[in-house]
Amino acid sequence: MINVLINGCEGKMGKMLFKQIEASDKFNYIGGIDKGYDITKIKTLPDVIIDFSTPIATLSILEFAVANNVPVVIATTGFSENENILIEEYSKVIPIFKSANMSYETNLMISLVSKIAKELHNSDIEIVEIHHNQKIDSPSGTALMLADSINNALDNSMHYEFDRHSKKVKRDKSEIGIHSLRGGTEVGKHSVFFFGENESLEISHTVTSRAVFANGALKAAEFIIGKPAGLYNMNDLINA
Repeated sequence: MINVLINGCEGKMGKMLFKQIEASDKFNYIGGIDKGYDITKIKTLPDVIIDFSTPIATLSILEFAVANNVPVVIATTGFSENENILIEEYSKVIPIFKSANMSYETNLMISLVSKIAKELHNSDIEIVEIHHNQKIDSPSGTALMLADSINNALDNSMHYEFDRHSKKVKRDKSEIGIHSLRGGTEVGKHSVFFFGENESLEISHTVTSRAVFANGALKAAEFIIGKPAGLYNMNDLINA
């Protein structure tokens, strides 16, 4: 059995992850950490930590992980550039699996839009993401992953436009528009639009249950155990 510590255990994803662990014959839940919790009360050292929390909480648990040589799966989003640099530094000491989206199909979509962008490089490209009204960060980490994949395919020639409200100019051909909708209990939907002359192509992915992300995180946890220090992502898992 793989002993798992959940960072962010009181959140929606933390609770879903707990349910999936309880239903599994591979994993054992040894405890959770959240705001106001005392990590010293965790008596059993975990084999892996799965993090569905906030950037500040992630960095805090990484200190514990480094001190105890425990691998970490980071599914939290909304990191600043400096925070990402810190995570890279931690990954020089312990193995860290980091992905803004733990869904296999979402990561397949990321690969597909990269290939399509090369074929439809003259298109106007727009990304729309929809999430529940409790999501804090905007745009979603997955939306940025989609944008980065497209931009990399186009030799990093694009820039991102998040707000056209104050602009009174025509759309720039070198921009990728990224738009966030928040409402209700939507788990997550991402759409990429390629607008051409008299036609358009839309690629979309919809998640209807958080169990998708929890199961993906558990696959990542199983994958990361025993790996050498380094920063891993979903591509490493898919291609393993």
